[in-house]
Amino acid sequence: PLRYPATCMFKGSAESEKYQYIIHGGKTPNNELSDKIYVISVVCKNNKKVTFRCTEKDLVGDVPEARYGHSIDVVYSRGKSVGVLFGGRAYIPSAQRITEKWNSVADCLPHVFLLDFEFGCSTAYILPELQDGLSFHVSIARNDTIYILGGHSLANNVRPANLYRIRVDLPLGSPAVNCTVLPGGISVSSAILTQTNKDEFVIVGGYQLENQKRMVCNIISFEDNKIAIREMETPDWTPDIKHSKIWFGSNMG
Repeated sequence: PLRYPATCMFKGSAESEKYQYIIHGGKTPNNELSDKIYVISVVCKNNKKVTFRCTEKDLVGDVPEARYGHSIDVVYSRGKSVGVLFGGRAYIPSAQRITEKWNSVADCLPHVFLLDFEFGCSTAYILPELQDGLSFHVSIARNDTIYILGGHSLANNVRPANLYRIRVDLPLGSPAVNCTVLPGGISVSSAILTQTNKDEFVIVGGYQLENQKRMVCNIISFEDNKIAIREMETPDWTPDIKHSKIWFGSNMG
């Protein structure tokens, strides 16, 4: 029963119809942070009953520290696939954890981790375009590319209008990872992302300030590998939603 884990769907190849779910990190009911990675797969479907199998996956190499509020996605390049983990928050180092600050958290370093689910290898990449830690952002995976949108920087207490494009190339040798800062981002954290068709996504909810819910919704569309973000017509929110302190995407924890 983890809170704020990072989850994604994983296929062996971009064309495969069989898929698994990857779960990483999150908070336990005891408010501890998890660094574990789980793979959930469908074992069989029988008489409308679906049986799942959950297995823990061990990682070696640059293993990501326990965290929450991060993202994990899968990209596909040259017939291969790899997981991409970014962002999140973790407790401050144990040497700095005094009684008064025992549960204090900080943004993780803005490293990009590539996770090989087949061999259990993890490699961290430092990209100059990613200078600040980021949590509760939105991530979208398309083919060999991840788009990172919005998020919250705890150190600066800001929600910058980020829009990063992280592209992963998987040749026979070492992977190549590069990041591009794109214009046209939006300021939002803790939002829900829903895919409405092959080339279109909708962002709902989230926060634009610490105590200000984001009532505007956005459509994210892709055409010829170009991303466009525009506002959509705002729904007629019910009074419960307008005045509630809890909001879609939950609170900042």
